[in-house]
Amino acid sequence: MTTLPQRSNTTATHNTLGASSTSSGGDAPQGDPSTALGLLEERLQAYKHAVVYLEDYVKELAKAQKSSAKDLEKVLKSVSSPLKENHHFESSLGGVSGLFENIRANIQNQNALHVETEKNLTGQVLPILERLHTEIKAKNKELDSGAGKGAKAVDATRKASQKHIDGLATSTARFDSAGGRIAAHDDPYVLQRGVFHRLNQQILEENSNRNDIIAVQNNFQQFESHVLTTIQTALNSLNQFMSGQADRQKAMFGDIAATASNIPLDFEWNSFRERNGNVLVNPSAPPRTMDGIAFPNMGHRSTKPLIEGSLERKSRGGMGALTGYKSGYYAISPAGWLHEFKDNDDYRKDPSPEKSLYLPDCTIGAVDGQKFTIKGKDSSGNKLSQKMSITSEFQFKAHTNSDAQQWHGIIADLSSGTTNSVPTSPVESRNITPIATQMEQQPVHSQVNNQGLATGDRGTVAMPASPVQESGVVASPTASGRAAQAAHGTLPQTHQAGPGPATLASPADGGLNRSPSGAAAEGKHYHGAPATNDLAEREYVAKQ
Repeated sequence: MTTLPQRSNTTATHNTLGASSTSSGGDAPQGDPSTALGLLEERLQAYKHAVVYLEDYVKELAKAQKSSAKDLEKVLKSVSSPLKENHHFESSLGGVSGLFENIRANIQNQNALHVETEKNLTGQVLPILERLHTEIKAKNKELDSGAGKGAKAVDATRKASQKHIDGLATSTARFDSAGGRIAAHDDPYVLQRGVFHRLNQQILEENSNRNDIIAVQNNFQQFESHVLTTIQTALNSLNQFMSGQADRQKAMFGDIAATASNIPLDFEWNSFRERNGNVLVNPSAPPRTMDGIAFPNMGHRSTKPLIEGSLERKSRGGMGALTGYKSGYYAISPAGWLHEFKDNDDYRKDPSPEKSLYLPDCTIGAVDGQKFTIKGKDSSGNKLSQKMSITSEFQFKAHTNSDAQQWHGIIADLSSGTTNSVPTSPVESRNITPIATQMEQQPVHSQVNNQGLATGDRGTVAMPASPVQESGVVASPTASGRAAQAAHGTLPQTHQAGPGPATLASPADGGLNRSPSGAAAEGKHYHGAPATNDLAEREYVAKQ
C-alpha cells in the first residue's frame, strides 16, 4: 500500500529546487543529492568543474610555453587539488578521475614551451573547452526551468495534500470527542473528498515530474557523451600542437590524450548509475495511481455516508421554477448534514457542496409518492452567505417510491421534527384540505351500551337516560327503556319533525345535533353520532 511523503522530503525537494547556477567560475549552490534532481544537478556541477579544471590547465600550459620550467609549477598547481565532487567519478583507472591523475603525472615532466604553441593553445584548444563550459551552464539552466519547475509544483501539491489531511484529522477528532455540530466546510466527509482531490492532483504532478526526470536522465547520458567527446577533441588538439615539441613532451601529452580517449562514453554513466541506483528513478517502475493510496482517518466512520445517491430537487424562484426538477448527487453524512453535489466525481475538481442542510435544525414533510419536502436553512458558501440565509422549503423527488421512503426515513431520524405538508407538483395540483371539527379533538365511536352510555375509542360519553324533544327532534331511548316499553306494549314510534328520520342527540349539543350553519332550522337532519373520519363530519341529508 502506497504511503504519503513526509514533510522532510518536501523540504528537501524545496532546497533542491533552490539551487541555481552562478558565474562561470564560481561554485553554484548545491542541491540535495538525496533527490534525483539534486543529484543530477550536482553531477552537472562536477562536469562543469572538470571542464574548468581543463580550461585552467590549457591556459596555464599556454603560458608555460614561453616561460621557463619554473612556470610549469603553476600548471601543476592548477590541477594539483582533487576534483570537487570526485565521488561522482569512477575511482579506478579508465575514468575521469584517472584522466586527471595522468595529467598531473605528465605536467611534472614538462620543461619548456614555445610561443607558437602558446598561441595555438589559446586560439584553438581553449575555445573548445569554453564552449563546452557554456553548454554545461545552459544545461543547468534548462534543468532548473524544466524539471525544476515540475518539482516545485510537486512540492506545492504535497503541502496542499498534507494541509487537508491535517484538517481531516482535526475534524475527525472533534467529531469523535465533542459529537456536536460541525460546520459544513469542516465535515469530515467533505474534507476526505477534498483530500482525494488533492492527492489526485499531487499524483498527476508527481507523474509528470517523474516523466520529466526520466527524460532528463536519458538525455544526461547523451550529454555526457557529448561532454567527453568534446573533452577528447580538445585534448587531441592540444596533442597536435604539442607534438612539435620534444619527444618527451609529445609523449606526455599523447599519454594524456590517450587516457581521455580510452574512456568509454558510457563508462562513467554506467558506474554512476550502479552506485546511485537507490536514488535515481527507475524507468521500468510503474507510475503511481490512486489504487492503494492510504492516509490517516481514511474510511473513518464519520466519512461514510448514511445514504448517498441521485435525487431531483425542484428549483426555487425565477426561471428555475419553470424548469421543474433538476437532478443532483446527494449524501447524508453521520454528522447530520445533507449535502448536494453536481456529481460524484472527486478527481476532476474540488467537490464543494452546492447545498448543505443541517438536518437536526430542519423539519421534513410527509412522503407523497416519490416526493418529500425539507424545511431548513442552506449552510453552504462563505460565512456571509450563511448569515444571510433564510429558512426555505426544499422539494425533492426520488426515482422510485421505495427510494423516497428510504431517504425520508433516514432524514426523519436526524431532523428536528416532521410536518404533514406534502410537496406540490409543478403540473398536478391537489386540493388536500383537512376538515377541522370538534370531533377531531375528541372522536367518539357511536355505540350505545346497556347503561345508556355511548362508548368509543377514546372513552365513554354519558348519554341522556330519557328522550328529549326540541323542535320535533326526539332522542332515542335507552335500551333498558325500550325493553320496559315493549313489556307494556307502549313502545313509541319515532317522531319526525320533518321529512327526515329522527337522530340521536349529541351530549355536546345539549341533546340536540345542530349544524354549524344552522341547517336544522332549514329542516335538514344530520347524524348525531361521533364521526370516525373527516368525511363523516360532512353534512348530508338523510334519505326518506
